[in-house]
This record gives sequence, structure tokens and C-alpha cells, in this order.
Amino acid sequence: MKHAISRCARSANPLTWIRKSYDWTVRWAKTPYAGYALFGIAFMESSFFPVPPDILLIAMVVANRKKWLQDASICTLGSVCGAFLGYFIGWALYETAGKFIISVYHLESAVDFIGDQFQKNAFLAIFAAAFTPIPYKAFTISAGIFHIPLATLVAASLLGRAGRFFFVAGALRVFGKKIADSIEKYFNIFSILFILLLIAGVLLIKNSR
Repeated sequence: MKHAISRCARSANPLTWIRKSYDWTVRWAKTPYAGYALFGIAFMESSFFPVPPDILLIAMVVANRKKWLQDASICTLGSVCGAFLGYFIGWALYETAGKFIISVYHLESAVDFIGDQFQKNAFLAIFAAAFTPIPYKAFTISAGIFHIPLATLVAASLLGRAGRFFFVAGALRVFGKKIADSIEKYFNIFSILFILLLIAGVLLIKNSR
């Protein structure tokens, strides 16, 4: 009984969940389908998937640093294409899929704030979400809800996502092995920082009204 309770406690631990997600994602880097997986994860993360594509991008660049430009390009393309799905969810499916996704990430109160930011400067709002830990999917879905021009969504997403992914891949091209070893050695610390950054991003868009 104690062992069962202990297993349940471990499975409920967010660090355990992140570790499992990390390991599942990194395993794709060791398969012939790594590029397809990177595109798919980047695509899904733009609208509903919780694991950022940076994790697989890091593993792939560390495995073959000569392909850092190709990998960053795949990641950027997948993420920007995924923004179209997020936009469509907000534009046509908000009452069903859109509300469900927003509720899963507890971003209900953030949608109105995002709408206010879109009125001030939609390009900068989307760029900030694309480049930083602010939940990007909330902005792609909201872009559809508030009927932001697709050209604005694409341009801001392309600039923000490319800036982020090429920076990550470029840093790994130079410091790859050291960074990878540090991630493995201090994984729990990085996980806690990642959670804190996500929480900070959520709180920022929820409490900035």
C-alpha cells in the first residue's frame, strides 16, 4: 500500500511529469524521424501541446551541431504553421476547442487582456509571446478570436519564433556539450525555473489589466 501511495505521489509530482515529457521528447532525437517530430511538436505547441519544442531542438543540435541552422528552421516553420491552427481554433472553434484549451491552462481571464494588448499593438504583443515564456498558444487562439490580420500574426510569429529558436540553436552550436551536460546534471533546478517562468508568464497576462 505504501509503495502504491509513493508511486502515486511521484506521478503527481510536476517535476516527474516534466522529466517524463522531457525524456519522451528527447528520444525522438535518436530516431530517423527527428526532423518530423520537431516540426510536429513545434506545430502542436503553438495551439495546445504543453511541451515546448526547444527541448527536442536542444537534443537534436547537441547530437549534430552542424545541422543547427536546419533544425532551427524546421522548428520555426512548424511553430509558425501551428499558429494558423491556433488562429483557426479561436476564429471558428472557440466555443468548443478554444474554451477547453484556455481552461486547461487557466487563461480565461487573460483573453480580455490579450485583446486590449492587440488594440494597442498586436504585432508587439504576438512577438513578445513568440519570443518569451509567455504562453504563445493563448495569443494565437486570441488572434483568431479578435480577428487580427493573418499577415500581422505571421510576421510577428516568424520574427519572434525565429529569434528564439535560432538563438537557442546558435548558443548550442557554440556551447552544445557543456549546456547538455548542465541540463542533465541540474535537471530539477532547470525544471523548477521553467515552471516559475511559465507561471510568471501566465500571471503577467492575467494580472496586467
